[in-house]
Amino acid sequence: MTVILHVCITCRAGQTLSEGETAPGKRLHAAILDAGVPEGVSVVPVECLSACSQGCSVALSAPGRWSYVYGRLSDANARDVIAGASAYVAAPDGIVPWRSRPEIFRKQSLARIPPIAIVPEAAE
Repeated sequence: MTVILHVCITCRAGQTLSEGETAPGKRLHAAILDAGVPEGVSVVPVECLSACSQGCSVALSAPGRWSYVYGRLSDANARDVIAGASAYVAAPDGIVPWRSRPEIFRKQSLARIPPIAIVPEAAE
């Protein structure tokens, strides 16, 4: 099963960008790719995670697991994001023990979303 690491590439982290300047979210995405994506993680760039007032943001999700949104990130946090994604891969339910999380994942969590329950189709 693949874990998805969504990275908001349009995030400006509250900055006014000059013409042609790379958005902080796009720099975070590039830094994550440069840091080396762990096995079992697929990095997916997205246009918005609606956490605009919280700096750069990422989300971790996988079928049957809790999902998380983290904010107040920058490209300097790429290695910690990778460490957090690795720990998430190893957690069957998506819940990484608090002490096993990188500090940014302990302090910069914006949302925790329960697994989506699969509802059987109504019998016809």
